[in-house]
Formats: sequence, structure tokens, C-alpha cells
Amino acid sequence: MRLSRRVAALAVAFGTMFATVACSSSEEPGEGTKKVEVFTWWADGGEKAGLDGLVGVFKTDCADYEFLNGAVAGGAGSNAKQVLASRLQQNDPPDTFQAHAGAELSDYINDDQLEDLSAQYTEWGLTNAFPKGLIDNLTVGGKIYSVPANIHRANVLWSNKTVLAKAGITKDATTIDGFFADLDKLKAAGVAAPLALGKDWTQQMLFEALLISKLGPEKFNGLWNGSTPWTGAEMTAAINDYKRLLTYTNKDRDTFDWTDAEKLLMDGKAAYQLMGDWEAADLDAKGFKDYGWSVFPGNGNVFQWLADSFVLPKGAKNADGTKCWLKTVGSATGQAAFNQKKGSIPARTDVGTDGFPAYQQAAMADWKTATQVPSCPHGSACAQTWQGAVGSAQGKFSSDGDVAALQTALASAAAEFGPKK
Repeated sequence: MRLSRRVAALAVAFGTMFATVACSSSEEPGEGTKKVEVFTWWADGGEKAGLDGLVGVFKTDCADYEFLNGAVAGGAGSNAKQVLASRLQQNDPPDTFQAHAGAELSDYINDDQLEDLSAQYTEWGLTNAFPKGLIDNLTVGGKIYSVPANIHRANVLWSNKTVLAKAGITKDATTIDGFFADLDKLKAAGVAAPLALGKDWTQQMLFEALLISKLGPEKFNGLWNGSTPWTGAEMTAAINDYKRLLTYTNKDRDTFDWTDAEKLLMDGKAAYQLMGDWEAADLDAKGFKDYGWSVFPGNGNVFQWLADSFVLPKGAKNADGTKCWLKTVGSATGQAAFNQKKGSIPARTDVGTDGFPAYQQAAMADWKTATQVPSCPHGSACAQTWQGAVGSAQGKFSSDGDVAALQTALASAAAEFGPKK
């Protein structure tokens, strides 16, 4: 990861402050240590519970080693990423760190900061345990650098059953035109903003779901690998549909986090929300049971995935212990223990469904058979620099609705940050 001198200095200062919090002096790992420092931002709630489940398996399967929690709380991961940038700058990597699987790792790979784990994939049977679509997205230049702990699905449309029933909607729409028709029914029934929406990355998610419907999975993947142009007429039509879709959303969307939009759904002020499947666990935790779910209209059998993964940084002090941690992360037992508590599903397709709630069981079945595509705002389709450029362009569009300007900005971002031909 290349940082400007100023940014690097800030990262060092910020990182030093938080690193002091992450590891007490009595727990510092060192050369020859049996400790394995696992660096995450999982410090609370379901994420912490999932990590605890994984640690329980690690203690059994890797009894020669000791887990050292390097979690940095706060900022939805931004604090941890600042600390990590600082430590990598100082050649002081943790033994392993959490990162989104896929293209988000490209900066670390390009900077030669990660070890190749391809041999471990063969040794541990992961090449066959993970579906081919995931393996393809994880492979960079013929090598694999991370082990996914889980899978989340991004393209899920959540609904309020009572609001839909009052508007006479009894079936999930399967096309964009059908969805527009249902949104019109809801407006006619008095629901002013039937599609709840939040700011920045939540708008990117909605836009991507629409692109999948308009372009299909192959052309959607092509946007990220360079085979589909951002300048074509199909993109123009998709952006126009996205502009129309925004007219059904709450006007204060740019000030809302995803949970604020979720509250509109729970309160019956909206009928739908496009959100990742962590929403099921959140709705359950809040005691709201009157919800339904479906794949976003027009997405068909497409499973848009994102994943948390772990890596082996070059210079890790306990490489053998880290490999034992990574083997635990990729094991069927480890994935069951982690995902049952976090609310996601295993990346492996050979984990039994016992112990998983109804939504997760349905998602596990889909994961085995669906067409898999990645997501830019969640790092599986694009690098962080590209994410930022797309986010800025869509933030502007949310205010001005300028179709031509958005298409130009997206094409420019792809040319600057996307794959080079």
C-alpha cells in the first residue's frame, strides 16, 4: 500500500496510538513466540461472537499455539485499517489480519506484502471445498493470498409484509418493470417513499443490484475485469433506471446510515430495502419478525458475494502458527462455529445446515448453485481507490441526477483505477 508522506505520517501517529490499545505490553509477540496475533475490527456484537467461536476451534485444533487478540474497535473497520497501514509501513505486521476477500487485497499484493497460499489451498482441500466462482475471484496471477471465513450476500431485497399486503402485493417481483409497478402500487396506497435508502455505500449496493438486472452477470463482471465498457448504451439505460428508482426513495437518504433506512422499513414507512444479508440477524436481534426477503428483481440466480478473509503477511513473526489459524478459518468446523454466530454463511459448500437459522439455510442452498458475482463497495470486485471514486460519483449523482456526468465519472474511474489492457 503506497501512502503519501503526509498520510503515512498520520497513519504512523494514529497507528501507534491504537496499537498501544490493541496489545498490552505483557502480550507483545516476538520471534519464536507461540502467540498468533489475529488483527481484526471484530470487537463487539455478532462479529465478536463469531470470532470467539473461531477461537474456540483454534484452541482445540492448534493447541501448540496461543491466540492473541489484536482487535481494534470503532469506525466500522476504518480505525483498524489506519493501524494496519501504520504497522505495515513500519515493517511490523501482525501475524494475520482481516481483509475483504477479492480485489480489495490488490494493493497489498501489488506491494508484495502477502505470502502466496496456493500450496496450502491444495494441502487443506480448499480448492474443492470452495465453489469455482469464488476461487476464480480469489486468484490473482495464478496465486491465492487469502482464506475466506464467511460469505455474505449483497443483492437481497428485504420487505415489510404488512405494508405489502395493504397495497395488495402478494408476490415478489422478478423483473425491474414488475418492481416499478409494485413501487407505484405502494405510492398509490399512500407510502410516499416505498424504497428505504441510506447514504454512500448503500447507494452503490442498490446501483449494483440494478446493473446486474440490466446487464446480466457476465457483463456485470466485465465492468470490473475490463471486458464491459462503462460508456455503452446499456449503461446509459441502466443509469436512467437508477435515476427513476431514486424517485421512490426517502429524500433524506444522504444523511441516513443503513440502520436508519432499516428503521423506515420496521416502522412501516417503507416497504423495501436493498441490503446485505446481515440485515436478517439485525432484524432478529431487534425483535422485528414481520419481514420477507427475495433476490433483487431481475437478478435471477445471481449471488452477489462479499467475504471476510485472513492473510499471511510477509514478515509475520509466527508463520507456522498463522498457517494453523488459517487452516482453522478454512475448515468446516471453524466455518460452522464462526458463521452460526456472526449471521453469515460458510464459504465452503460441504458444511451442514444444522444450527443455522432459516434465512442462512436458504442462502447456503443458493450459494451451491447460483452464479457468483463480486461487489465493489464491499471490496470483492475493486480496489479501495476504485471504491472511493465510484462512491464520490454516486454521491454527486444523488444530489444532481446528472446521468451523463455519472456515466463519464464511472468511465474515468475505471480507466484510472481499473485493470490496464
